[in-house]
Order: sequence, then structure tokens, then C-alpha cells
Amino acid sequence: MSTASLHAAQRADHLASMADPRGVDVLVIGGGVTGAGIALDAATRGLTTAIVEAQDWASGTSSRSSRLVHGGLRYLYNLDFKLVAEALHERGLLLTKLAPHLVKAQPLLWPFRQPVIERGYSTLGVGLYDAMAVVGSKFNAAVPIQRHLSKKAALANSPSLDPDSLVGAMVYHDARVDDARLVITLVRTAVANGALAASRVSVVRLTKDASGRVTGAVVRDNESGAESTIRARHVIGATGVWTEETQNLAEASGGLKVLASKGIHVLVPRERIRSATGMFLRTEKSVLFIIPWPRYWLIGTTDTAWHEQLRHPVPTQEDIAYLLDQANRVLGDKLTTDDVIGTFAGLRPLLQPGTLGDGTQSTKVSREHTVTEAAPGLTMIAGGKLTTYRVMAKDAVDFALGKAGAKARPSITHEVPLLGADGYSAALARAGTFGQRHGWTDAKVAELLERYGSGLHDFCAALTREPELDRPLAGNPAYLRGEVAWGVVHEGAMHLEDMLVNRVRVNAETADRGLSVVDEVAELMAELLGWSEVQTAEEKASYRARVAAELAAQGTSDDAAASRARLEADDLRPM
Repeated sequence: MSTASLHAAQRADHLASMADPRGVDVLVIGGGVTGAGIALDAATRGLTTAIVEAQDWASGTSSRSSRLVHGGLRYLYNLDFKLVAEALHERGLLLTKLAPHLVKAQPLLWPFRQPVIERGYSTLGVGLYDAMAVVGSKFNAAVPIQRHLSKKAALANSPSLDPDSLVGAMVYHDARVDDARLVITLVRTAVANGALAASRVSVVRLTKDASGRVTGAVVRDNESGAESTIRARHVIGATGVWTEETQNLAEASGGLKVLASKGIHVLVPRERIRSATGMFLRTEKSVLFIIPWPRYWLIGTTDTAWHEQLRHPVPTQEDIAYLLDQANRVLGDKLTTDDVIGTFAGLRPLLQPGTLGDGTQSTKVSREHTVTEAAPGLTMIAGGKLTTYRVMAKDAVDFALGKAGAKARPSITHEVPLLGADGYSAALARAGTFGQRHGWTDAKVAELLERYGSGLHDFCAALTREPELDRPLAGNPAYLRGEVAWGVVHEGAMHLEDMLVNRVRVNAETADRGLSVVDEVAELMAELLGWSEVQTAEEKASYRARVAAELAAQGTSDDAAASRARLEADDLRPM
């Protein structure tokens, strides 16, 4: 079993090691993309590092995004040149070096309603966007530059467009990524570089020395209820919308203030929209993306204040109707709620100006994220976006170490490929061999390469050893039984919901939210994790209750009612 694997035995070993009285250099609280990036950054600097997450890896905002790696075209129109240049640089790194298997170039069609004005300013804006990307990549562009289409060519590219909704179009490129898979890969890469990692572990309180400096944390294993203490020279919190709750554990008078903003997405079947590219639409409020994935289109997003519980944000009827209405402004064959096969909602941690307390704490502020010392020994970071997770991680570790420490141990993550990236080109060259040996279609091989990269060699070897895993799930042939096993043995899935939400992502991809595979997947997981019949029944009942609550929530008319409906299903493992 790989030393980079996440699994039950690894988790137990790492939790025990975290309790070593000698402590660690860095304790990271939060297992989203920012926390996972921080763990990798710290570990690759040679720092002893531990990361804990109260739920499953990526279970918050980092599994509920638009799944885009982009420079932020809309920021360019706000003249935020530095921010866009930084994001485009990171996009290029991910596409070409750090994660070319996970991050893929995505063409987007921008339909024009006005023949001169809109084409003019979009040409200028996207032209600058492309130029910044080319310069940032030292003239080794990771994606093609813009191209303009006539109305006839745009309709040929996207036959589902309403001819009356456009006079022409542009196609430009950004990139897409499976957000949860990126986070899991980051954690695995951090573990491969020596980090200790454990999900389903809550921080109960932060410990302090006599001077009041934070020295670590008391944590609770949410599986067993056992508590232990992790000593750490630096504690870094990357907990998103839970930022203030984390700071309160240190009884901090300073720190960051965030508000939660809900963004929702809907999924419709791939055959429902005929287009060779994704789409980028300007709306009265912001922008809308229609992104193609192998079996569906992902449409989003919204941006509305959320004042309910933080763990289970959910969309409402109004949210879903808004997205469909915006997409239907350009589509000839209008979408209805009957076309929606999945929905999900996430919460953005919107940073508020300044810091809490008296403002004397040192703080590093970016346009998108802020790092501050909430209390002595406790560094907090919030804001930002998935694309720039690596920069955020670098800033957080630099800040925690201080100028001298950061100079002595500089960040090197710009040259550390994520697991699956090394050898990816060779794996691509062998795509046909994989398909012939296992009887997979070209599309299935491409999907597996995008999930595992060069790790597809090991995945195939596992199927060869256990041929019963080399067949599709009976309830959903889009996934192999081996993908479930891999999610348990290498990707840290501990519960049925971990698997069906963030690894085999049928919770959002199918109209029944994965109920058709519950029995089969539970049986596979039970064998691998040693569940009893009682545990297996409990897992299935919990997941079915979750699905019922999610479906009930999206049928409500407002956030409060949606939140109440979602909370009708109890958490299997409360934080």
C-alpha cells in the first residue's frame, strides 16, 4: 500500500503520531483546498506538519465550487491586474506542471448581444487576459487565445443557442477541475512528503502556555470520541466560514471577520444542451458559467447572503429557478426543473474590512485573501479562491514562520507536482493499452486518466489482482467497482456519504442522488472497512435520510425553510 494513501490504518497511526509530546512544527486546522495546500507547503519545506479536518476532506466549500481554475476575467474589468496576473500564473502552473491530469483547458463561448460595443470591449478585455497569461507563462501558453465567431459559426458550435439571443460570439479558454479530487490529491501529496493527516477530527480547544501563546490543540476523534493533545510550534487555521469559531477557541480578541455567501449550482444531462464548448454569460448581477462534464452540464452560480447553519447549505426553488432563467436567456430549447438531475450549494467566506479587536495585530492583506495573527501562535487565513490556493498556502506559512523563518525555509510548491502528475504524459501515451486490456471505451480511459493520472498504472494493477473490481457498478455503469475500493484504500473514504459525495460523485450527478448504488457500494465498503451488519445498515439509513432531506430542501421557497428541511437528517458523525 502506498505511503501516500489515506485509509483507516493510516489515520489511526497518524493520530497517534500527532499526540507525540515532542509535537510538530505546524498544525493545520481545516481540510479544504487552502488547508490542504498549507499542509503540502509546510511539509515540502521540511517542517513536521499535521492537518486535521472535522468532516471529510473537502466536505465544505472546496467540494461545492464551480469547479473552475480561472484567472477571474470579471476582475480584469475592475482593473485588478495584479490579482488576475497571479491567478493566470497559477492556472498555467496547474495545467502544465503541478496537476495536468486534474486540470483541463476549457473553451468557453461568450455570446454577444450587441455587434460593436460588446464585441469591442470583450475583445480588448479577453485580449489583455490572454496576453497576461502568455507573458506569465514566459510565452509558453497553456491554452489557446481567443477566436471570434460569426452568428452562423456560433450556432454551428452550439446548436442549442437561441438564434435571436446573439449576433456573434467569442471563444476563449479557462480551465476546469474536480474540486474535491484536487483537495484529496493535495492531502495525499502532503502525506507523501511526510505530513500527518486525519479527517473526522474536531478541534475541541486550543492550548496556551503561561504567556498566552497558542501551543497546540486538544482534538476529538469523531469516530471514537477519544481526545488527545497535539503540541505545535505554529497553528494555522484555514476553516473558511468557520473562521470566527476557530478564533473563539483561542479566546482571541483579534482575527478575521467573515460572512457567508451562498453559491448554488444545478446539473442537467449532457444531451440536454448541444454545444462543443462551455458558455460564459454576463448577467445583471454577475456572470454565469455552463460547464461541460462527461455526463452532465454544470450551471452556476449565485451569490446571496446565508444566515443559517453553516454545515449544510442547500439551494431553494428560487435559487434553481434563477439559474435556469439565466441559462434560458440564450438557449432555444428552454430548460425546466424536470431537466435538473442534481444540485448543490456552497458557502463563500466573504472577508469583511479590517480585523477584529483593536487592529494592532500584524496582517497581510491580498485583494482576495487575508492572513493575520488572531492570537499569539495562531495564524488565520480566509478569503481567496480555489485557483490561487498555492499562493494562499505560501502566504500563510510565510506569515507563521516570520520573515527570517520564511527566508530560511522558502516555499517550493511551484515545483512540486501533485500525485499523478509525474509520468502523466507516459500514461497518456499508453491510453490505448489500458482500454484494450480492460475493455474500456476511450471515454472511460480518458476519465480515469483525469482522475488518477499516472496513478492509473497502480489502479489497473489493483484490478488485475482483484478482477471482481474490474466491472461497472450495477446501479450506475458510469463507475467501476474498483473506483469505490480505491476511494477506501487510497483516498480516505470512511463513510458511505464520503464515497458518494466526494469520490464517486453520484450524489450530485444523478437524479436519485446515488440511491441506486447504495446497497452495492455499502457492501464493498463494509468488506474493506470491516463494518458489521448493524454498521452497514446504519450507513445506508443515514445516507438515504440525507438524500430525502436534500430533495425536500430544494423544494422549499426560502433559506430558513430549506435549512430546516436539510437538518431533518441527523449527521452520522456529528462534529
